[in-house]
Amino acid sequence: MKKTSPKNLPALYIGRFQPPHLGHIDAIKQILRKEKFLIIGIGSAQYFGTQNNPFTGSQRYSMLTAALQEAKIPQSKYTIIPIPNIEDYAGWPNYVDSLLPPYGLVYTGSAIVKKLYENQGKHKIKPIKFRKKISGTLVREKIMKKENWETLVPKSVAKLIKKNLAPAAPAN
Repeated sequence: MKKTSPKNLPALYIGRFQPPHLGHIDAIKQILRKEKFLIIGIGSAQYFGTQNNPFTGSQRYSMLTAALQEAKIPQSKYTIIPIPNIEDYAGWPNYVDSLLPPYGLVYTGSAIVKKLYENQGKHKIKPIKFRKKISGTLVREKIMKKENWETLVPKSVAKLIKKNLAPAAPAN
């Protein structure tokens, strides 16, 4: 029997996905082995055009959608929701709650997200075991240095980055 989020609510996994990489896809697969449905939040959705946040929210949505299709994860198992950031750590979990449909468990590999949700006290937090030692920072650095980064992301993401989704220029 699958152990699912409380009251059969969907689980939540938030990432910036700058860009989506193989570690993200592995984490989502791990979660969906335990959960019936997953809300995937694209965090800091309004930020783009910087070294740490080169891609727009819509670019990340497109890349993540393509990566999940490539991984053969049925669309009936998840929804993707962009989540703009606020500059209020303490209030952030309540803000996320106000934007999303009800959810139960929060899956995270982020110490900050874990602490914020623990302080809020509404949701049980489940750690994600990152079996693939990949980070968005590493991928972005390799892209900037023109080093081999394509093996760190799904093929569909590499294709979108190369052909259509060059990092957005900062707004003037």
